[in-house]
Amino acid sequence: MSSNQLAPRMKRVQPSPTAVISDKVRHLLAKGKPVINLGEGELHFDTPAHIKQAGIAAIERGDTKYTAVAGTAELLGAIVDKFARENGIHYSTQEVIAGTGAKQLIFNALLATIAPEDEVLICAPYWVSYPDMVALAEGRVRVLPSTAEAGWKLQPEVLRAAIGPQTRWLILNSPNNPSGAVYTHAELKALTDVLLEHEHVLLMADDIYEHVRYDEHFYSPVQVEPRLHERTLTVNGVSKSYSMTGWRIGYAGGPAWLIRAMQTLQSQSTSNPSTISQAAALAALQGGTDFMADWLAELQINRAMVLAAIERCPGLHCAASEGAFYAFVNCAGVIGAATPDGTILRTDLDFANYLLDAAHVGVVHGSAFGVGDHIRIAYAVAGPTLQDACRRIEAACAALVPSSVETSNG
Repeated sequence: MSSNQLAPRMKRVQPSPTAVISDKVRHLLAKGKPVINLGEGELHFDTPAHIKQAGIAAIERGDTKYTAVAGTAELLGAIVDKFARENGIHYSTQEVIAGTGAKQLIFNALLATIAPEDEVLICAPYWVSYPDMVALAEGRVRVLPSTAEAGWKLQPEVLRAAIGPQTRWLILNSPNNPSGAVYTHAELKALTDVLLEHEHVLLMADDIYEHVRYDEHFYSPVQVEPRLHERTLTVNGVSKSYSMTGWRIGYAGGPAWLIRAMQTLQSQSTSNPSTISQAAALAALQGGTDFMADWLAELQINRAMVLAAIERCPGLHCAASEGAFYAFVNCAGVIGAATPDGTILRTDLDFANYLLDAAHVGVVHGSAFGVGDHIRIAYAVAGPTLQDACRRIEAACAALVPSSVETSNG
């Protein structure tokens, strides 16, 4: 068997960069290296006890058979209630679906709607999987720029100029991975006003980090502009808010025609999500998020720790994020520097590899998110572990020899 027997579509897709980093970390750990992984997007907190108990109870009562493809009636009802209670978005049970993670639902929606050469608009920095999922669906990605000065948020004039006859989707992610940007009501209204001018464009709202935010209120696009209800897919899940990444449950709400198509695809691929995970997700959605106050307090301490360490590293800079649990660090100041063995850091990937090799700290290079000269640090790890990682990063940066250009400038 050789690679030339693979389908042509496989040339369009690469492994997830975050998964690649995690695999490298696991390989080094297996070799006995004391690696700290700040490259993976998950909270270190345990899943809350009442949610775990719901999963255990499902096993003990024998809930181990197939369910409806879209999820149990109880879970679908809880999803409908969640959207109404927390977001002011009103769906019927025919307009919601549960899947094996939010990623599956995003992929199914794109696969169900994109024809060859259709365009999907995404704003950089973006979650690493969007472009590859669009490519697998035979569409084309059009990356829209944003700037640190604008808070890494898409501007309405940029969106308006980008929309064309082949535009099929705009994907918005707030709070954003990797920047942590959270769109305000006014910022979303400016974007939804543009979309109202173009009836052929669908909107995907990736709200997976909804509850992980610090200083900003959260708004979902359909909450801001109900007239987009019939062409918006609102995607969420229990992975981030409830520390349930391994349970693999996402959910989405949208127009019935799209949900039906997604259900059809799901029926021919994964079928229903795990019954055990569905029971746990039901408990999560019905049990509230009061426990998150302690989590967010710890995350804010971690965020401050990382920001302070970054500011002590020559050549690095980072603004405080508004949500999620990432620091999107500008590393332009170390590009061109030399490592202790004389290797020149020419890209952000070089810098990320240097931190992994020299400091044994795993991070993700910004180019994977569509913005070069940056790295993403995931700080949702235990405080002492993060403190150790910060010390290692500082020591690795201190060991760099600045480029000749920087040296000549004093």
